[in-house]
Amino acid sequence: MIEEKDISLERAVLIGVITKEQDEEKSKEYLDELEFLTYTAGGYAIKRFTQKMDMPNPKTFIGTGKMEDVRIFIEENDIGTAIFDDELSSAQERNISKILNVKVLDRTNLILDIFAQRAQTSYARTQVELAQCEYLLPRLRGMWTHLERQKGGIGMRGPGETEIETDRRIVRDKIALLKARIKTIDKQMAVQRGNRGKMVRVALVGYTNVGKSTLMNVISKSEVFAENKLFATLDTTVRKVVIQNLPFLLSDTVGFIRKLPTQLVDSFKSTLDEVREADLLLHVVDISHPNFEEHIASVEKILGEIKSGDKPTIMVFNKIDAYQQDHIDEDDLETERTERHYSLEEWKSTWMSKVGNNALFISALNKQNLEDFKKRVYDEVREIHVTRFPYNKFLYPDYDGEDME
Repeated sequence: MIEEKDISLERAVLIGVITKEQDEEKSKEYLDELEFLTYTAGGYAIKRFTQKMDMPNPKTFIGTGKMEDVRIFIEENDIGTAIFDDELSSAQERNISKILNVKVLDRTNLILDIFAQRAQTSYARTQVELAQCEYLLPRLRGMWTHLERQKGGIGMRGPGETEIETDRRIVRDKIALLKARIKTIDKQMAVQRGNRGKMVRVALVGYTNVGKSTLMNVISKSEVFAENKLFATLDTTVRKVVIQNLPFLLSDTVGFIRKLPTQLVDSFKSTLDEVREADLLLHVVDISHPNFEEHIASVEKILGEIKSGDKPTIMVFNKIDAYQQDHIDEDDLETERTERHYSLEEWKSTWMSKVGNNALFISALNKQNLEDFKKRVYDEVREIHVTRFPYNKFLYPDYDGEDME
């Protein structure tokens, strides 16, 4: 549980369901992640509510009895926000708001809010705004607040046009404007990528909060923002890196997450061009996270969606320092050996052995095994460079893993 350290944090309750597709353990994992998302957005989860059901209630997501429990707890504990772990339909959101009389958010809305907070550049802000508008459009019925207030009512609306139709037209116009703006910026970015020439491109990919930005800082000796919160990095950062006299481009991209809103995948596809155009992917994994295998599957699924699943990839298992410490702490309490009790050596003998040289184990924070990592990246980039420029008189000294400039 995340401790409440700041009274300014927004007090919230989290609500999820246990179904045939999502058992109790899986539901807890998702709610753990939802709690971290809530903290990242500036909130504090006071309590969790879960209910076993065959499928979510189409009207209120959870049953009427459980909803009444939530309502009473909210009233008695001065809660301002109810956050649901799955995306709510416009009807569900409307019905729940009437019952609870507090702000109602779903997982998608929460992630969009974090993205809006984290977007630094005009491009990222435009992409987030587009995703928010596309999320809002089907949910406008019954909403009073407009994206834009129309000044003067008489003569400003079409004949017989209702308020909801006006809202929808405003949002559709806004979506068209944002898409046009993104298209223009995409062209500019394509020119910028073209101007980089034929340098080998390496992209850091992975689940959110696995240490990509920390690794970027270590490799490129630059200062990319890194923080122990989800989606600390939204804007793609590209740096020129030189190992000995072999240069390549390294990019740090937005982190992925389970149940990633489709609106964000669509609006950020242009940002992910850095991944699509990369020659080599460094798939960074937080091996200290108990669900890292599921994180790998989520990242690979999204890579497949953006047609980058077949690119040469090195699996970089990060945070081995945290994993080793957790393993020591659990040894004394061990009752039944499971995967969670595996040592790193035992993990290496599982499916990871099939990855072979393309699996590396490091700590970017403590700089453990970084020399092996640098040597492996150097070898891979060198091979791509030689293939691309077979007649180049470029000199490739044997690299011993020392300073990366």
